[in-house]
Amino acid sequence: MKRTNIVMDEKLIEEGMKTTGIKTRRALVDYALRDLLRRESQKRILELKGKVHWEGDLSSMRKGRRG
Repeated sequence: MKRTNIVMDEKLIEEGMKTTGIKTRRALVDYALRDLLRRESQKRILELKGKVHWEGDLSSMRKGRRG
């Protein structure tokens, strides 16, 4: 891991820690970055809607599945 020093909005940090229950600044920044990456990945997947051609039979694929 690499160490980085940044200037951050103290009120934003306090609000984030209070809202999430996360106890450290490092954990809060890590959480926020991971959440940002997850949401951006989901956006990219949604942008593919209607652009990907798929052939298959969902009914036959689901046969024998539990749940």
